[in-house]
Amino acid sequence: MLAWYQARLAARPLLTSAISTSILFAVGDITAQQLVDKRGLEKHDFARTGRMALYGGAVFGPAASTWFRALSTHVNLSTPNRTMLARVACDQGLFAPVAIGVFLSSMAVLEGGSPADKLRESYVPALSANYMIWPFVQMVNFKFIPLQHRLVFVNVISIGWNSYLSWLNSKSAAGKEEEEEKEKEVEKAVKVLG
Repeated sequence: MLAWYQARLAARPLLTSAISTSILFAVGDITAQQLVDKRGLEKHDFARTGRMALYGGAVFGPAASTWFRALSTHVNLSTPNRTMLARVACDQGLFAPVAIGVFLSSMAVLEGGSPADKLRESYVPALSANYMIWPFVQMVNFKFIPLQHRLVFVNVISIGWNSYLSWLNSKSAAGKEEEEEKEKEVEKAVKVLG
């Protein structure tokens, strides 16, 4: 299986990265819905899983694959450890904040919501959680993992991360729905009293 994947990666790196990322983003959402939210198959939100898979394959996979190649080409310092630390700094200072913003905005658009509201509610918690995990993961990634396998490594680790992002994204959407319901109830009460 690994040999087959490596052959596909060598022949069509961007397409292979996009497909594998799409699958693993979907797995992250399924994990969030079934293991964290404990929804069961009958209440599984397949559209939500589809949105995650679409984002993973169409946006994150190609972007991260291109990003890792750019870091490998353009960020090379005098020692391997300095190179690794500089790549982590670039990744966490540039790519991570943008990727989280693009993820949350994309999900808001795909859900028919407001990107500004989604960013206001979820950006800081997501970025804070990112900084608790990803600098350490990327140190390992940039130090020990060959370039052609860096996205796969990130995607496997991302099953848990994507589960968190999916949960965070759905939590803010559910909170907004509850808030709207409460506002409607208040409006009804005001009409009855008024």
